[in-house]
Amino acid sequence: MDYNTQREKLLMPEYGRHVQDMINYVKNIPDKEKRNEQIQAVVQVMGTLNPQLRDINDFKHKLWDHVHIISDFEIDIDSPYPTPTRETLSTKPNPIPLQKTPVKASHYGRNIQNMIEVIAQRPDDDVKTYMIRTLASYMKQQYLIWNKDSVSEETIFNDIYKLSDGRITVPEDVHIGMGMTDGHQRSANNGARNNFNRNNNKGKNNNNKRRKK
Repeated sequence: MDYNTQREKLLMPEYGRHVQDMINYVKNIPDKEKRNEQIQAVVQVMGTLNPQLRDINDFKHKLWDHVHIISDFEIDIDSPYPTPTRETLSTKPNPIPLQKTPVKASHYGRNIQNMIEVIAQRPDDDVKTYMIRTLASYMKQQYLIWNKDSVSEETIFNDIYKLSDGRITVPEDVHIGMGMTDGHQRSANNGARNNFNRNNNKGKNNNNKRRKK
């Protein structure tokens, strides 16, 4: 009996033992021209066995890299792509630098802390006021993710003051959710009220017509 535990280890099990045997056979062909001819057929078989690779950009390049991996980087062929080495494929990516400074308020997250730092460095102007209003609205949303209860403006404004180490004081005319001036807000409210009244009157008139019929 021939057991898998007694066979050569599969370097890429997703292709199966038959593909590995074919690549080992091609690897041992003395004539290089014949090797190049035979390995083309093997690559086609590998693409048929793994159609999911077609969704990857430059999937043919991936197949040829897999040929070298399965041959344990010992096959001598003319690949249409740069020949990979054991070192290039085993090199670890550069580590991503992470900020090690502690987050002052974990329920807000580091992004809000960074936003506060940017706003604190701006001079006082209309743009800064707009940024503070936007920041306060965003902080309220993040606060409610952790605490489903309502939160007052004062709580958000005090958190901005604390997280900025006193560098940001929310102006008195800033309120969370105010995106328009008072005049525009009143106009919008009046327009919404008029639309409601018109729709309500239409409903009453329709009901009266039905009663008359």
